[in-house]
Amino acid sequence: MTDTTQELTQTAEPQDAAPRQLKFQNSAPDWAIRAVFFLVFLYFGTAKFKSDPAAPWVVLFHQIGLGQGLRFFTGALESVCAFLVLVSGTVEIGLAILIVTMFAATISTVLILHVPSEAVVPFALLCGMIAFWLHRRRV
Repeated sequence: MTDTTQELTQTAEPQDAAPRQLKFQNSAPDWAIRAVFFLVFLYFGTAKFKSDPAAPWVVLFHQIGLGQGLRFFTGALESVCAFLVLVSGTVEIGLAILIVTMFAATISTVLILHVPSEAVVPFALLCGMIAFWLHRRRV
């Protein structure tokens, strides 16, 4: 019986062994997802700078009622955070700020504009960024 016990203890991993290192950060899939977030938020961020009174973002922020300054601030924030997501050392900060921004966009669309169907895109981006952030922290 002692031989069997010794075999079991020898084949079992020690409890102090370091967990298996998974390398998702800075891998090709990580860069691909970050590039998609970069392009999406750079596109939507820069689109908020159009000053045409009939532009959709001008109309939307007028309906929200907090002024056009919020539109410029949101556009600048999304554009800057797009670059933060692209730079390896600042991914988590960029994602955190964009998550808060998309949460605010979802809430304002549902509660202020009362159009829940238009909250699908910001909510989908919010869920995708949260999943990506959690995956990066776990792996």
